[in-house]
Amino acid sequence: MTSFGFSRGMPPVADFLFDMRFLNNPYWNPQLRPLTGKDGAVADFIRGDPAFAESFARIRDLLLTVLPRFKLAGKGYVHIAFGCTGGRHRSVFMVEHVGAALRAAG
Repeated sequence: MTSFGFSRGMPPVADFLFDMRFLNNPYWNPQLRPLTGKDGAVADFIRGDPAFAESFARIRDLLLTVLPRFKLAGKGYVHIAFGCTGGRHRSVFMVEHVGAALRAAG
């Protein structure tokens, strides 16, 4: 899983790429700007976005559906990329949050 900022360009190769710029941007909050998606205050801000819960559930469910199929097809790896404007807040949070959900599911 990769977190990236669209302002610096997209990863050259990814099996799945999710654009998180539709979520409210913590960058515009002066207290959150210096933090990252690994910080609790940023996580709370992102979780508070009305679009977060449903979009997270849909992304998680999609990946839980397709990843076993990739394994059955013999694919040794899958690169999942999450992007936001700067690659510091929303995309980092999603990598951490989705990664935890995938690990919990085995």
